[in-house]
Amino acid sequence: MFSRTISSDVSVRLSLPQYADELYALTDANRAFLSRWLPWLDGIRCADDTREFIQRQLHRFADGEALHVTVFCCGRVAGVAGFNRIDAVNGIGYLGYWLAEEFNGRGIMTAVVADLVTVARESLGLQKVDIRCTTGNQRSRAIPERLGFSHEGTIRRAERVNGGWLDHEVYGLLLNDTEQAADGDAATGAG
Repeated sequence: MFSRTISSDVSVRLSLPQYADELYALTDANRAFLSRWLPWLDGIRCADDTREFIQRQLHRFADGEALHVTVFCCGRVAGVAGFNRIDAVNGIGYLGYWLAEEFNGRGIMTAVVADLVTVARESLGLQKVDIRCTTGNQRSRAIPERLGFSHEGTIRRAERVNGGWLDHEVYGLLLNDTEQAADGDAATGAG
């Protein structure tokens, strides 16, 4: 089973159905906090909805299409993170995350995302990690900015949440800049 220790208090584990009840309770308790940014909350109305989501993610993990992990802090479920989509053809992992309000501001998700970048590089063989954050979500945006991701642009009206449109800021991290520069030179005839 996929499991990683991030610090003495924080770990991540492959999301499993056995976490569904606690994860649903956390989602429900943080519904107001998360609803500003996440469009899928209305579709999660009971622990079985969470369990079904986790089952789908496990199938996608088995097919090499995603990696969904549950974040634990001091033994409690604190949120989730992972590669919502893995584009194996192009070597890109699309990373997303959320953390319950009570766990915000402690550097937990920054450490988790940094570790997932290591997983992308060393275990998944990806060449790029992509993170998209809602423009107004400063805490979420601070994570890729702290970790040295480049701001690649803004996608306007990227997502409909609570009847309104939200823009996304796109951040990218090339996992091997030297190789990417050489590939770019060859493709453009530069050099």
